[in-house]
Amino acid sequence: MLYLPPFEGFLPQWLVLVSVVSAANSIQAYRSPAYAAELYNGKTAEGYSHANALSSRTFGTWTFLSAVIRFYAAYNINNPAVYDLALWTFGIALVHFVGELVHGSARLKGRFVSPLIVASSTLTWMFLQRDGYLAL
Repeated sequence: MLYLPPFEGFLPQWLVLVSVVSAANSIQAYRSPAYAAELYNGKTAEGYSHANALSSRTFGTWTFLSAVIRFYAAYNINNPAVYDLALWTFGIALVHFVGELVHGSARLKGRFVSPLIVASSTLTWMFLQRDGYLAL
């Protein structure tokens, strides 16, 4: 408990958890394109995955960057610039994942559902709690 963010409420601790999970996802994406293929579970007309080694590593890099921003925000949640950057990471993620549904590279099932839930719920949570955390 000593290493958790020293702020009231669950949002800072949630950001730490999401950061750790995101960093682990980044490692998985770097290790194998199969991880991205499970996430981006749509298929081409020929039945192939849209994911490849490059897209998997790109996803891993983007996810790790988001993890760093979110982790930093957990410990600096009363800094408006850092708070807003973390909020943006969830907004960008949500737009990205919805876009992949539209483009057909993902289907609303399996591993793909979790990032949609996390991005949309945390974006809403952070938006609603912004004034409270920045008034500290």
